[in-house]
Amino acid sequence: MIRRTLAAHTTLTLAYVDEDGPQACAVLYAAGGTTATSSPTPDHAPDSAPGRAADSFVPGRGADGRGEPGSGEAGSGGEAGGDVESGSGGGSDLDSGPALYFVTAATTRHGRALAKPDVRVAFTVQRDGQEWSELTGIQGRGRCRILAGAERAAGWRAYTERFPFVEQSDRLRDALERTTLWELRPDWLRLIDNGQGFGHKEEWQRSS
Repeated sequence: MIRRTLAAHTTLTLAYVDEDGPQACAVLYAAGGTTATSSPTPDHAPDSAPGRAADSFVPGRGADGRGEPGSGEAGSGGEAGGDVESGSGGGSDLDSGPALYFVTAATTRHGRALAKPDVRVAFTVQRDGQEWSELTGIQGRGRCRILAGAERAAGWRAYTERFPFVEQSDRLRDALERTTLWELRPDWLRLIDNGQGFGHKEEWQRSS
């Protein structure tokens, strides 16, 4: 269920810390190891949302003055009771662990912060406009790194399969191919799914 939820969404709100304190940004992402059944509809509409004109597509904008952050409503989770699956995988659908790919320039404020050694981040994934009784979202923690070579090629394939409109625009494809591709590797994930009961939770943690 956690992997399916990650694959179903397209936008995550990424929290990090730099010299000025806590920051956040919204980025489009593709989940590794998943295949989109159709061109996705964005969870909400940051400046990098699909369907915008190519000349206005600027991935990785955030609350550092470069765009609109996402809603963290579902990620807040609360502490209401619910089933929790935790550990190194067990009955989870995430035994091998997910990889999330996003594009943002290393020269942006968040790019500079994420490029520092051993930086940890937190994030949420959710769709806007949900009813509380069906509220679903993901909380997570992990690390980001810049991809190069064969790893970048594999990540780029996952990204363009999720967002096929990128390859359909020469201008957009050329711009993004010159931009840094990142991998976010979560080491802890929590699914909130009120559709299975108020406060229902499932958790996954990467094996050490």
